[in-house]
Amino acid sequence: MFTLAALLRHASLELRVLVPGPPGALDAPVAWVHNTELPDPSRYVREGELVMTNGLWADQVTAARFVANVRTARAAGIMFGLRAETPRTPQALVDACREAGLPLLEISVAVPFTEVSQVVAGMSTDERKQALVSMVRRGDALATAISRGAGASGVLDVLRGDHDLPLAVVDRMGRSLAVAGAELDGDQLHAVAEGLARRPPALEVDLGAAGRAALFPVGAVGDIDAALICLQPLRELAAVEREALEQTARFLSLEVAKQQAVQAIEMRFASELLEMVLSGGRRAAEVPGRLRAFGVDPGGPLAVCAVAFADGEAATIHGLAEVIGEFFAREGVPAVVAGGTQDVVAVLPWRNPESELPLLARRLVSGIERRFPGLRPVAGLSGLAPHAAELRPRLLQSREACRVLRRTRSGPAVRGFAELGTHRLLLGLLDEETLHQFSHELLGPLREHDARRGGELELTLRAFLDHDGQWAATAGVLHVHVNTLRNRLTKITELTGRDVGRTEDRVDLFLALTIDAMD
Repeated sequence: MFTLAALLRHASLELRVLVPGPPGALDAPVAWVHNTELPDPSRYVREGELVMTNGLWADQVTAARFVANVRTARAAGIMFGLRAETPRTPQALVDACREAGLPLLEISVAVPFTEVSQVVAGMSTDERKQALVSMVRRGDALATAISRGAGASGVLDVLRGDHDLPLAVVDRMGRSLAVAGAELDGDQLHAVAEGLARRPPALEVDLGAAGRAALFPVGAVGDIDAALICLQPLRELAAVEREALEQTARFLSLEVAKQQAVQAIEMRFASELLEMVLSGGRRAAEVPGRLRAFGVDPGGPLAVCAVAFADGEAATIHGLAEVIGEFFAREGVPAVVAGGTQDVVAVLPWRNPESELPLLARRLVSGIERRFPGLRPVAGLSGLAPHAAELRPRLLQSREACRVLRRTRSGPAVRGFAELGTHRLLLGLLDEETLHQFSHELLGPLREHDARRGGELELTLRAFLDHDGQWAATAGVLHVHVNTLRNRLTKITELTGRDVGRTEDRVDLFLALTIDAMD
């Protein structure tokens, strides 16, 4: 593109400004030139073009109507060509352009419109040549930045050397990989991730107070893995800026692919480490060396945390391990993070009081909830291992605690193995169908009775067991007389075949209610 001011600097065109238009109009980009004598050229003139005319339409429409039609096309301005019949630009055209705020230039009789077209073509060629030179130079600089390990931040620095734009790189999990001249909060990162998840991905995303931002997808291995974000709407970006952003996004694909390869290798090594811990024997001797490679001191003490999602079919989903690894990196805690289908396990050094470990785990769970809204993460913890040789039982404990929490519909999201009741661990050894059948057969008659009679037998049973079989305490919490409580418990015995006065029958009823809470 060129500008009217650039045309005016060509003395050979003998141009004169009659109406400068609004402030900045002469410096605004012009798409091209369009020669026309139609009284209404709006159907053919493109937005941003300069209309060149000799005024042959004057016997069909007024100057005001012609200018209005040019304004409808959103043209950049009008250039009036003088000729022998019209040695001066009609005053009516000057007045109409001034009224409409449309720039008006005058070109002398001696200069044909073809001369203007040739100058514009030359300017366009020079501009394109310069753009290509800039693209090649920028490509070399981007390749150098990547080869030297500058990362995504180094890539953005190269782009900002040419264009002072607010930029960020965000992956499809909503993680900020790099920023330059911009800051995105959690909600804005989530909005970018949602835009990337669309098919096809969004070209713009609404970032709330920051306004609309242009999104340039970054793909590594066929998929869209991240986006280069420019905190400006697409319509405000010049063509050269768009080209630079698109070029940079292509180079970022190389950087993202490299990061993914590194993450895949680290994840594989982490999984192998867990296999070594579980297998024991000769492979256990390799565990200390592997821990050191991840920056974890094998001399201990060591903590193990197992994380999974509850209340759903999938215990883990893509990106969970990366989010957990990112959390520990932010906390400044070196950790080995290994993902699987049943859970994601993290092994980390822990020299603080053991009582502070659940606090860290709860922060981790909160961070996962923010990254995966609508899902319920749980974390199982083990006791501390004094050194690497004691990791195996701690790993098993944390995974068992996590498995029990997964099958619990409510309650704490973080629990240690020692906090779990023995009955929960034993129940965890049986398959869900068997447990569900046991609970349904025992509690079904109570629920049918309550539904039919509007009774509160199940509520009474729960209260009685929660208060350790104490009659007065149970009657008090239910706000009923002890005789009423006795009648209800007698009915429970009649319907279930279990006598709440016998310990073994109480255990059956307690387990049935516990299974129901876990189901």
